[in-house]
Amino acid sequence: MTVELYGYQYSVYSWIARFALEEKGADYRWIEINPFAPDVPESYLALHPFKRVPTLVHDDFQIYETGAITRYLDEAFPGPRLQPTDPRHRARCSQFVSIVDSYVYWPFVRQVFSHRVFRPLLGRPSDSTEVQSGLETAPAVLAALERLVADTEYLCGADLSLADIHLAPVIGYFAMAEEGDALLKSHRKLSDWWATVSARPAYRATRPQLPA
Repeated sequence: MTVELYGYQYSVYSWIARFALEEKGADYRWIEINPFAPDVPESYLALHPFKRVPTLVHDDFQIYETGAITRYLDEAFPGPRLQPTDPRHRARCSQFVSIVDSYVYWPFVRQVFSHRVFRPLLGRPSDSTEVQSGLETAPAVLAALERLVADTEYLCGADLSLADIHLAPVIGYFAMAEEGDALLKSHRKLSDWWATVSARPAYRATRPQLPA
């Protein structure tokens, strides 16, 4: 059985896929693809026509879109179950994953993390208006997440789920900005959850190493 994960080392969605693989205990080969490069290999474009990451190849099966990848990993591989069996908990898990894609990723990663943390590390120009826009959006997003967090160790219950795996890397990048960390700490349930999930060995093992 051959598993290959094509991803970009700093991509939060690639991180999510790696986090899921690590939690499932699956062996895989990492293949670095920079989707922002002008010369993305044609062989990769044959796998992902929209030139994004990640893409998973499992033997002769190819799939892209992170939510589809993580659900496939959970259902096709042995290891701890990452989707609740209870219909309501399962629906809540799917809701968290959708919220991450629709409302959290852009302000937290593309605006705050990218322009406050990542671009300065690379010596690239950043836009303070992007940071400000993300920070203005963040309180409403965090408040909505806070209302949905279960009164349990993880987002959807006592066990880790895909909800945690999708949200944790996004929060991890957001909290690297001083302002993001302060906003996160103002939400008790999210902060308690964050302390738990960010201490997991799989989270730490897959956390990207940013440029010094």
